[in-house]
Amino acid sequence: MTEQHKKSSLAALTLAAVGIVYGDIGTSPLYTLKTVFDPEHGLALSEGNLLGIISLIFWGLTIIVSLKYVSLVLRADNRGEGGIMALMALALNSVTRAAPKWHYPLMLLGVFGATMFYGDSVITPAISVLGAIEGLEVAAPGLEQYIVPLTIIVLITLYAMQRHGTAGIGRFFGPIMVVWFAALAVMGVVNIVEAPQILYALNPFHALRFMYENRMIAFVALGAVVLALTGAEALYADMGHFGKKPIRAAWFMIVFPALALNYLGQGALLLMHPGAVDNPFFHQLGDWSVYPLVVLSTLAAVIASQATISGTFSMTKQAIALGLLPRMRILHTSASEIGQIYIPAVNWLQLGVVLLAVVGFGSSDKLAGAYGIAVTATMLATTVLTFFVIRYRWHLPLALCFGATGFFIAIDISLFSASTLKLFHGGWFPLLLGIVLFTVMLTWKRGRELVFENLQKHAIPLEEFLSSLFVAPPTRVYGTAIFMRGESDGVPHALLHNLSHNKVLHERVVFLTVHIIEEPYVAEGEQAKVTDLGHQCYQLNVYYGFKDEPDIPRALQLCECLGLPFEMMETSFFIARQTVISAPGSGMSTWREHLFVAMSRNARGAADYYQIPPNRVIELGTQVEI
Repeated sequence: MTEQHKKSSLAALTLAAVGIVYGDIGTSPLYTLKTVFDPEHGLALSEGNLLGIISLIFWGLTIIVSLKYVSLVLRADNRGEGGIMALMALALNSVTRAAPKWHYPLMLLGVFGATMFYGDSVITPAISVLGAIEGLEVAAPGLEQYIVPLTIIVLITLYAMQRHGTAGIGRFFGPIMVVWFAALAVMGVVNIVEAPQILYALNPFHALRFMYENRMIAFVALGAVVLALTGAEALYADMGHFGKKPIRAAWFMIVFPALALNYLGQGALLLMHPGAVDNPFFHQLGDWSVYPLVVLSTLAAVIASQATISGTFSMTKQAIALGLLPRMRILHTSASEIGQIYIPAVNWLQLGVVLLAVVGFGSSDKLAGAYGIAVTATMLATTVLTFFVIRYRWHLPLALCFGATGFFIAIDISLFSASTLKLFHGGWFPLLLGIVLFTVMLTWKRGRELVFENLQKHAIPLEEFLSSLFVAPPTRVYGTAIFMRGESDGVPHALLHNLSHNKVLHERVVFLTVHIIEEPYVAEGEQAKVTDLGHQCYQLNVYYGFKDEPDIPRALQLCECLGLPFEMMETSFFIARQTVISAPGSGMSTWREHLFVAMSRNARGAADYYQIPPNRVIELGTQVEI
């Protein structure tokens, strides 16, 4: 690739990253300062306090986003992929041999961080769209009663569009967000020129003095300041889509300067016009600008919400692959982009919870209390997991590892602690969501382990069974039979049922085992491995990463190079459909067993999930007690 092509490609990816990665953090100026100086927090609007708050926001963006995420965490990639699920898999891989005692605690921490991301993904659409439409209050206070209904209409429309994908409108996301960030910067500069003394806030001394002089009130305010940092996790989560360079370029060249200027500008506005504190964002340019800003900010909020929704779909797909959620129906919405997916069950469940949040809280101010806990909990989990990656994968000295992450962990704990003060003012909402999802994920994982243990107890070793079978072989019929077989399983139940009822065996028998490894992708040439078991029987192992698209017909095509060609119309897939039954004994608690049974019965079938043609599948039932 020529140097010119590289530059144009980097520019295109940077533009796309501005649209998708930075929508969440880019809409934070809509509600951050309004929330900080909410009368409920008890923080007086004075020049000293204002300089302290703006300084905290500026240095928060510098330390948390620029230093922690852009400089450190983006380096901890799992073969180019980011996000807390990818980081958890990387950390688990790193400690498996070096420090196995940390394996289970890190798995729990990763799952907890992921569930907090789900909480964030519910609040982001609600608070962003509400915050944008609340600008109508500034232009015409009589329109206040229409804010929640309009928000609901916008959100229902957004979620209804998901099944069509974003391929058609996605190309406009980048340019719209560039206009948005340009507007933020221009508004900031206009107000800074009017009150340049706000630039004193760039001195971190003002942030430290504010924290020292106000103590408890400053600690409460810190829980609102964190709203300026929401969306930082998206930098890391979207690394696989864009790469590090475009994300870094977008941050330092466009997003960070625009955000810094706008927060400084809002601070300058409040120095001159303290009465604008009810909604400083929409007062920045005067009354004439309110309606255009409502339109532009609503577009930006919708794009921010879209990025979060897409992130939820991607996270869910990874959780399914890692065995933390049951198989679900996943639809691809783009012929060219494999990452663009739509999960109907997740989409409509998320919409229901988002609408509950909008109706239940009713304003961005009240939702802000719920926002901080989800964001800071995920940040803290990310930092802890990063420590284990740089210590056990990069093998850096312990002192350096503590130094690199300890500073950020101290800040994350401070931000999380400040956010917990809002526990009874909305903070319970994402925590409740997280606890429910945490329970669901661990129940599914433990339930699958119990099923596996039960099958292991009654498993018949495959090689011994085949040896005895061919002492007096059954009648063999034309064609190929593929029996799905779990990892480390014995003889598949489907094979035993077929022999028992039909008394025949196909002329070629293949035992197919799918392995999901703790890596995002497996190279196509390494996805299929064949072992000859004799008597025209074969063990076929198929390997996928947790971001790969499972496609068994495609894996069978790869086997031709391994000396095992398949003709699909002469091949039958025998799959045992397990019916899980809760039985008294030493499993999980009864309610968890019933929850697992319910999820198991509603899980997507293996044939559908692995894209096996339905007309080639024969399902045979089997019961498993847990």
